[in-house]
Amino acid sequence: MAEKRILYFTAEGHVLYRCTRRGLEAQARFTPDENGLGAFTEALRGARRGALFAVLADLTGEDFHEDQIPAVRGGDREAILQRRLAQRYRDTRLAATLSLGTTDTGGRKNERVLLASFTNTQQITPWLDALDAAGARLAGVYSVPLVAPVLAAKLGTRAGRAFLITANRAGLRQSYIENGRLRFARLERTGEMGAQALAMFVRSETQRLAQYLSTLRVLPRNEGPVQVLVVSPPGERAVFEQELVSDARLVFRTVDGREAEAAAGLSRRPADARAEALYLHLAARRPPREQFANRADRRRFHIWQLQRGLVAAGVAGFAACALVAGARWLESGELRERALAQRAEAAAAADQYQRITAQFPVTQTTTDNLKVAVVEFQRIAAQSALPAEDLAHVSQVMGRFPQLELDALRWSTGKPPEGSAAAERRAPASARKPAAGKPGGAVFIELSGRVNAMDRGDYRGITSQVQSFAAALGAAAPGYALVGTRLPFDITSEGTLTGDMGRAAREEAPRFTVVVSRTLP
Repeated sequence: MAEKRILYFTAEGHVLYRCTRRGLEAQARFTPDENGLGAFTEALRGARRGALFAVLADLTGEDFHEDQIPAVRGGDREAILQRRLAQRYRDTRLAATLSLGTTDTGGRKNERVLLASFTNTQQITPWLDALDAAGARLAGVYSVPLVAPVLAAKLGTRAGRAFLITANRAGLRQSYIENGRLRFARLERTGEMGAQALAMFVRSETQRLAQYLSTLRVLPRNEGPVQVLVVSPPGERAVFEQELVSDARLVFRTVDGREAEAAAGLSRRPADARAEALYLHLAARRPPREQFANRADRRRFHIWQLQRGLVAAGVAGFAACALVAGARWLESGELRERALAQRAEAAAAADQYQRITAQFPVTQTTTDNLKVAVVEFQRIAAQSALPAEDLAHVSQVMGRFPQLELDALRWSTGKPPEGSAAAERRAPASARKPAAGKPGGAVFIELSGRVNAMDRGDYRGITSQVQSFAAALGAAAPGYALVGTRLPFDITSEGTLTGDMGRAAREEAPRFTVVVSRTLP
């Protein structure tokens, strides 16, 4: 991981810190003149190659101006912001824009932005030129107010309106934050003050700042009190709480310096550092997205980020390939084991087949012929007709004619049953013999029975009942055809009705025979 160094820039002097995981280490101090700039240049020559540098400015001459632009994105937004900065500031090398959200006025969306810069950029640019001449990677130029929302969030203030007040080496820093966004900031020099005097100064300056922001309409008057978050020097919290009494407009909350350092994750700071150590640590570990340096000053940092991105992508790709290769290797091992198991199963099955076939009786044909014969037998059996369907049909029709009693049923295939004279006489020639090339192409059902529960002398009624039964079995049923019918009485022109028929009818129920067929598919 690249080493990080941050330059704390104030009007009285500058301090170069080395950032570690545990905190800050002061490396060098420079005066704000040509001698200090020369010493800084020499320090850059001896710096570790590849280190990252950042600048945290804590100056009085910092300007903030709220403006509105059309709600656009991409290159159009960048062009508009650069034009607004050029209109506001003479030197835009150190300028930043902070988004404050969007507003809807008359159906048109506008974006509220906060323009920020330094009134005197010439005091900072020579030091940036020295960094560029030394080939250093400049991560960004920040100011204490830009880092103030990050510190306020660490201290538990993420929403609403609040003042964050700290006593830094440069003086008393006051930042006005609204819903996690910076709105205004100012720096007042304090000099050497005791804890009680500093607390009284904090109270008076906070009241002045609140009155000033209310005059500018930045701070609403009728929306409740404003929280004031004060970071006291270590061990002086009780003194500050005694002096900072809340009222209807300002609600003070004092946080001890040690507690603030623990909340920010700063475990070690230089002995002579004040509250600016919190901002320096957060600027190095949790830098805000907005900063003052332009793209030209940060080009080496962007190239370094691109290189790291490429290396990270390469490492991720290599790791992905390694994972895929490992997965494929495991799959190939499983496939080899499965192949070995299948070979063993195949060998065992072959041995079992040999043992079984060795016990077969000696035949006059080969095993292949036997297989073909079995397959052909199974095919013939699958295509053979079964009487279940026909018996179900007969049963359904018999249920509709309860006066008929069935004596015999003959089921056959291919041709009418032998010995059925009526069937042979009435069946067409095409139905008596199967069609050529289609042996067994039809099913024949011969039903023999008697007529009960009727007047034995009602010849026409009995004949009509048998004919209706025959039609229900054959002509009226889908898939079935009536082949022949033998009625109880011969009503053709060749028949003769004699006087003894009534006596015979009274002694025995009239009998009938019906033959129907069904063509096999």
